[in-house]
Amino acid sequence: MDLLLDFAARFVTQFQSPALAFLIGGMAIAALGSKLEIPDAIYKFAVFMLLMRIGMKGGMEIREADLGDMLLPAAIAAALGCGIVLLGRVSLALLPGVRTEDGIATAGLFGAVSASTLAAAMVVLEADGIGYEAWVPALYPFMDIPALVLAIVLANLHLSRRKRRTEGDGETARGGRVAVWGIVKESLQGSALSALLLGLALGLLTRPDPVFEAFYDPLFRGLLSVLMLIMGMEAYTRLNELRRVAHWYAVYAALAPLAHGLVAFGLGYLAHLATGFSPGGVILLAVLAGSSSDISGPPTLRAAIPSANPSAYIGASTSIGTPVAIAVGIPLFVALGQIVFEI
Repeated sequence: MDLLLDFAARFVTQFQSPALAFLIGGMAIAALGSKLEIPDAIYKFAVFMLLMRIGMKGGMEIREADLGDMLLPAAIAAALGCGIVLLGRVSLALLPGVRTEDGIATAGLFGAVSASTLAAAMVVLEADGIGYEAWVPALYPFMDIPALVLAIVLANLHLSRRKRRTEGDGETARGGRVAVWGIVKESLQGSALSALLLGLALGLLTRPDPVFEAFYDPLFRGLLSVLMLIMGMEAYTRLNELRRVAHWYAVYAALAPLAHGLVAFGLGYLAHLATGFSPGGVILLAVLAGSSSDISGPPTLRAAIPSANPSAYIGASTSIGTPVAIAVGIPLFVALGQIVFEI
């Protein structure tokens, strides 16, 4: 009983985080009909700055790190990304009113990673004094790219089989091919991964410490608060789109971030026992798995699976998945980490 009370107290404390407050504030003012608008250029700039800061910090630390320490967490991240897509593909297919390609696209977004959720979790950990390896955010592409590639491959295979059934076997040999490298290339060229990988390369190959300390690091928390406000407003707006499709998407979006994160926490704990993976690293791995892509994933899937309904997969991710991951998932995984690791 004492353990549950301690967990509940730690969980509630996490809601005092400024990042969560701005997210909830954005949803609240949108619900009240506020006409507040934040230009799209500011949103894109905030995302760029946050990812550059995360990548640069990771690159600077990787220079001094033992790369062998990254191997197991990176393998777990890739397995989680693929596993989430496969699990979502199977579970969503069993639900009534869910088209197969819509379900696959939804699973792809939830297997991929949210940069805003990752940034929010890093701020919470730093505020609580919970340490983590600075290369942990660099696990982002190890989870993100395999998830998006697998989702697109599964969708193309499904559409190819459906075409064979309707048009005959003779015309679809070409339709069954999936350009995997093209999908990887498109993912790498997306704005989110491009900024993160650029920052990672600059931190790894150059000496950006002065500009990092004078410009990128001081602006990190302020820009994150702006991004959370925008995300909150966007989440409420997307709810109207989600109402037009099967309500099972809402159920999946509410439960999946927590289920995925708890599985990742367990695997991260095993890595902790095997390699000394830090408690903060375990928490961030859980946050990565519990997040759903809100920047790089949607345009990639729009282009690669044009028959999928964006109201279903983007609505599920933006209006429910991301708020649940930030407002519930981060406090949950931090509180769980504090209990398990006694920090």
